[in-house]
Amino acid sequence: MIVVTYEEYKEKEEKRLSIVIRHLENGVDFEDIHNVYIDESVRIDPGVYIGPCVTLKGETTIGAGTCIFQNSRIVDSVIGENVEIQSSFINRSRIGDGSEIGPFAYLRPDSNIGQNCKIGDFVEVKNSSFGDGSKSAHLTYIGDSDIGKDVNLGCGIVFVNYDGTRKTRSTVGDDVFIGCNTNLISPVTVGDGAYIAAGSTVTRDVPEDALCVARAKQKNIKGWASRAGLYRKK
Repeated sequence: MIVVTYEEYKEKEEKRLSIVIRHLENGVDFEDIHNVYIDESVRIDPGVYIGPCVTLKGETTIGAGTCIFQNSRIVDSVIGENVEIQSSFINRSRIGDGSEIGPFAYLRPDSNIGQNCKIGDFVEVKNSSFGDGSKSAHLTYIGDSDIGKDVNLGCGIVFVNYDGTRKTRSTVGDDVFIGCNTNLISPVTVGDGAYIAAGSTVTRDVPEDALCVARAKQKNIKGWASRAGLYRKK
């Protein structure tokens, strides 16, 4: 159990507030200066907005015009200009100008997000690059992969990067569309302009300009539920 005296707390709080006020005087806009936590090493350009309950740590830099909304935590990361971050955790990553992050996104170390990208709610990115204009709006895991420009990733996509022994990378070209609930079993390469049908499990490379459909054929067995005693029509 860590015991902090009132004098120690007061000294720490005075230092925290002095850092925030310095940024305030340099043109940074705060929603509430009493509920933001910034390391002395952090650099913030004028014209940045920071909401309540935001933590900025380490060698973090934030470009002009960026808005960091409440409950976000950023560690050792480079944030470009005019970025919007909603309730997200960003660790040792880079975000290009004009991108939107969150809410509830998780950028793990060595993630490089390009300009004008969208990393939406419950999207996790790890050790991956994400090209300019690409979008992943929700519920997706992007691990150990390189994504091209203007790619659209649907809901529920998983880059399956770990086979239990080793981790491998996948590559997605420019202008690719990947439908919802798709698994890409690394290592695979998806060529420029390709489309992958929703519900596919991709185990082989997809050529440029191709449509990939990798599903089991649907089979309906009529009356099965009632014969098994699981359904009785009312």
